[in-house]
Amino acid sequence: MTTPHHKSLVGIHLILLPLLAGCSALGFAPYPVAHVMTDDTQAVLAQTPSNLDVPRELSKEVQVAHYLQPGDELLIETTDGDSTVRLPADQRILADGSVDLGAYGRVVVASKTLEQAEALIQRAIFDLSGESTAVNVRLIAPIHRYYVIGEVNSPGAYSLTGHETVLDAIMEAGGLTARASACDLLLARPTEPSACRVTLPVCYRSITQLGDSTTNYHLKPGDRIFVSRQSLCEELTGPLLGSRTCDRCCKRQVACCDPRVAPIDLPNFITSMFETIVPVDPPDADSNGSNATDSNAPDTYTPELTPQNPAPPPQRPADGPRPTPGRLDGELDFGMQLR
Repeated sequence: MTTPHHKSLVGIHLILLPLLAGCSALGFAPYPVAHVMTDDTQAVLAQTPSNLDVPRELSKEVQVAHYLQPGDELLIETTDGDSTVRLPADQRILADGSVDLGAYGRVVVASKTLEQAEALIQRAIFDLSGESTAVNVRLIAPIHRYYVIGEVNSPGAYSLTGHETVLDAIMEAGGLTARASACDLLLARPTEPSACRVTLPVCYRSITQLGDSTTNYHLKPGDRIFVSRQSLCEELTGPLLGSRTCDRCCKRQVACCDPRVAPIDLPNFITSMFETIVPVDPPDADSNGSNATDSNAPDTYTPELTPQNPAPPPQRPADGPRPTPGRLDGELDFGMQLR
């Protein structure tokens, strides 16, 4: 015969059994778990100002210049079809920062821009063969990465092509798991060891359910997206409070009376600065070794950065024609109309 006292003891044992066994079904485990936002992170995130002027989904930015680094994949070729110079076309920059030019040796191009790399290769060819030929260096696959960590289905490092946002990154990582926290998501940017920290809150449900681009940041190389797992409180109160807006997110969303005001078909890449590319000519075939330090040599190459404050793209009338795009830079074709 089972007494009420025995029934209560059995009930308590059934509740405590998964906890004592280390099961995390209720968000609790006797051992630490990796996907929990630390107190330091919470404190730094609480200090982050709201409405930061950072690139977002509808106001993306292009990088000023790419500096080559080990792992970048290049295409090196001569522009003169009649030239006798033959170069290995596909090149991956080695760990020592060099590329293999075959009969013309190795050239260290790490930490150089594409224009500086072209000048170095042209000089190496001229020094060994005496032939002046123009070389084109194209960046095929940069080594840039971003990282998605925590409660996602496929955490890992992913290649950054330049257009990705937080939503793109989470979808690339397979989406959130069933144990992902609804509010403890952030984007962390790498900073120097003794510098301040850049942590940006991510309002995932506002991004996906309302199309709010406030926290759908435009990713940069090295960005880390962290998705924390649900806490015990979140799991227990989820059925009752799970639909509430997070404290870090906007709680005053307003519906647009006319959905056509959304700028869904306009170029959204802007540049705060642009680099004036100095033309690189091959060495003069009639010159001697004394001109090895001419004005086009990489040691004296200094990119000129000119600040720009471009006006926002014009809004297309609801019933009017689409704007005609201008001539685009073929090397940095981001869909931006250059003026």
